[in-house]
This record gives sequence, structure tokens and C-alpha cells, in this order.
Amino acid sequence: MANPIVAIVGRPNVGKSTLFNRIAGERISIVEDTPGVTRDRIYAHGDWLGKEFSMIDTGGIEISDQPLTTQIREQAEVAIDEADVIVMVVNVENGVTDADEQVAKILYRSHKPVVLAVNKVDNPERRTQIFDFYSLGLGEPYPVSSVHGVGIGDLLDEVIKHFPERSNAQDDQRIRFSFIGRPNVGKSSIVNAMLGEDRVIVSDIAGTTRDSIDTNFKTPDGHEFTMVDTAGIKKKGKLYENTERYALMRSMRAIDDSDVVIFVLNAEEGIRELDKHVAGYAHEAGKAIIIAVNKWDTIPDRDQRTMTDFTNLIRQEFQYLSYAPIIFVSAKTKQRLFKLPEMVLEAYEHHTRRVQSSVLNDVIMDAVAANPAPSLNGRRLRLYYATQVAIQPPTFVVFVNDPDLMHFSYERYLENRIRAAFDFTGTPIHLIKRQRK
Repeated sequence: MANPIVAIVGRPNVGKSTLFNRIAGERISIVEDTPGVTRDRIYAHGDWLGKEFSMIDTGGIEISDQPLTTQIREQAEVAIDEADVIVMVVNVENGVTDADEQVAKILYRSHKPVVLAVNKVDNPERRTQIFDFYSLGLGEPYPVSSVHGVGIGDLLDEVIKHFPERSNAQDDQRIRFSFIGRPNVGKSSIVNAMLGEDRVIVSDIAGTTRDSIDTNFKTPDGHEFTMVDTAGIKKKGKLYENTERYALMRSMRAIDDSDVVIFVLNAEEGIRELDKHVAGYAHEAGKAIIIAVNKWDTIPDRDQRTMTDFTNLIRQEFQYLSYAPIIFVSAKTKQRLFKLPEMVLEAYEHHTRRVQSSVLNDVIMDAVAANPAPSLNGRRLRLYYATQVAIQPPTFVVFVNDPDLMHFSYERYLENRIRAAFDFTGTPIHLIKRQRK
């Protein structure tokens, strides 16, 4: 089941992005110093008290040449459409404004849970000013300071109370995969082309992801899959056709609900900034990833050199996806589409692979012998033992004398040696450093 989505909304300049960054900075457990990962995030994947959730910041939406009230309304409508819980942010310094009341009316009519965060409550004197916000009709206002982190825990305690209950039903044993990517890269066309093949058995079932269809099918060799089509944006109007935030929300749900994601690029249009946002979320969510370059049939005079150049461009722009295999396809001609289920199966197997501790330690010790860790301030890193503690993605704990002595470059070296010894194509792997007690 997909993680709940928490949307942060409110009028401009109340501190939505600051609150978002504060929560994201405290909740994201794995931070990578990796070139190519987009840092101007508008989303985050985290947890509070064991409850995982996805969070999206609507603060960055800018619609030029339109009245302020229209912009506020559109921000709120985007959040309402996909969110499970909405955090409305107001500013204690300005009190209750007409714009706040407009947003509150929209949220009240949505019949969705709304938690009211009164920002910039930096001192006890300002706490007495929060009671004016009861007039918005959204329940108890929660005083917070996004800059100093005050009150964030109480706010999140209230947010998770409104998360939908997860189903207790047994998980389907089929491998779930979805197509993600920005609008107009050809995701729907690929889905339709794959379902049009005579060699698959198709049955439609209602999906758990909003406005999507989960399609079960079986390949001739007996492998069963569930394919999630989240490609279509069904609402009408300029907002829903053009806003990148809406497309990103849909991709986030598809990613959270999938075992494997197929990240689709458009060969005609090349790589765009939103591509990096979507791919970055899938990577940080720890999902198995396949990169599919669609519309390859439209590239004139294409040959092996053209494919090599495009592959090099992808590796340069998405350095953090070096483990993801790349396939060049065409939904129109169905070129190479038959390979996708096979690639999904392989990525899933690597995503769930377990390595025996004895074999893993042999690899680690051989790596240390071949390239001893450099010393820092006269102290040298010592590696004692390694073990795998999780799958999806494969996660390894390495016990050392001092975690601070392991430079990220040496950590990357160990990861590369693990990948060389065990095939983890298509899946990220996580390396956790722990001090041996």
C-alpha cells in the first residue's frame, strides 16, 4: 500500500518551505553526498514514530500573470486532490488574513483532515496570539517555529493520527511495477502497447492508487506481474495539464506502491529538470529502477553510436542511478518492449537478494587487503565485521572502530566491491556504519 501523502499548503510567505525543510531534514534517515541528486526538493520520504509518509511542498508553485487569489486557490486544489492529510500553515506575525480565510474555506469543503500550523511562534509571548486562528474553523492551532524546530513533534503527532488505516490483507505475490516520469514521455503508450501483445493474459482490477488501474498479467513463461498505470491526468483545465507538482504527486504514489519502477525518458525531448526530481525520489525511496528511453524510433539516423552517446548523457545527468539498466524502446513500433518483464523480474530478484555473512565478510576483507583504509589524524579505520540486515533495498551494516574515520570515497569503494562480487543490477544498496561496542 502506498504511503500517505502529507501536503503543506497556505498563502505565500508564511514559511511553508521552511517547515517542509525542517521536517524533511529531521526525518530523512539516509543522506547521500552524491553528485547529480537534485537538492531543491519539493518532496520528502520519511517517518514519524514508525509511521512512514510522503510529503510534498506546494510553496514553490508560481503561476505568472494571474491574480493572487487564483494562485492560492490553485495551490490548495492541487494539494487537496492527492493528499491524505493537509497541513495548513499560517503566520502568527500577520494574524488571520483574508487570504488565510480563502484557503481555509477551500480546505474545509474538501472534507479531508487538516492540521493547522501557526508558524513563527518563537517565544512564549507569541503563544497567546495563536487563539485568533480558531476563527478559521479548522480546529486546534499548533504553534511551531520552523526556523528553530519548536513544536514540530506535537504537529506530527497530530498529523499521523489522521493517516488511513493500512489493509491487513495478505500482500499479493505478484511483482508490482509502475511507469513513472514527467507528462508526455509516453508512459500510457507503453502500457497500451504491452497490453496489446497477444502473448499476455490480461485482467483489470481496481487499483489502490487513486485514478489508476492495476493490471495483472502473466508472461508465457509463467511469471505474474501487476502493472500500475498512473500515466493519465484525468482532470480538465490548464492547471492539471501543466503543473509539475500534480504529476510528481502521482509519481510518488506509484513509486511507494511498487517493487520496481520503470523510469521513462523521452528521446525526442531529452532530459528535463522534472525528470531528475522524479528519478531522485525513486532512488531515495530505495526502489529497484529501470530506465526506459521511449520514442527511440523518432531519432533520425540512429545507430549504435547514437545509443552510446545517449547512454553516456544519462549516466552523466543521473550519476546516482549508475546501477540502473537502460533500455531503448518504442511504444509505437513495440521495439524491445518484450524485454521489460524480464528486466523487471531480474531487478526484483536483485532487490530481494540476501548474501551470506561469511561470503560477504570474505569480500569485505579482500577489499580491505587490496586497498587499506587511509588514516585520519593518525588514526586508521578498522573494519571488523559486516552483515546484511534488510532487503528491498539490500542493506548492509559494517562494524568499525570509529564510523567517523570512514570517508565517503572509501564507503563508495566498498559498495563497488560488493556490487562486483554480487549482482545488484537495478537496485540501490545501502551501507550503514556502526561502531563495535
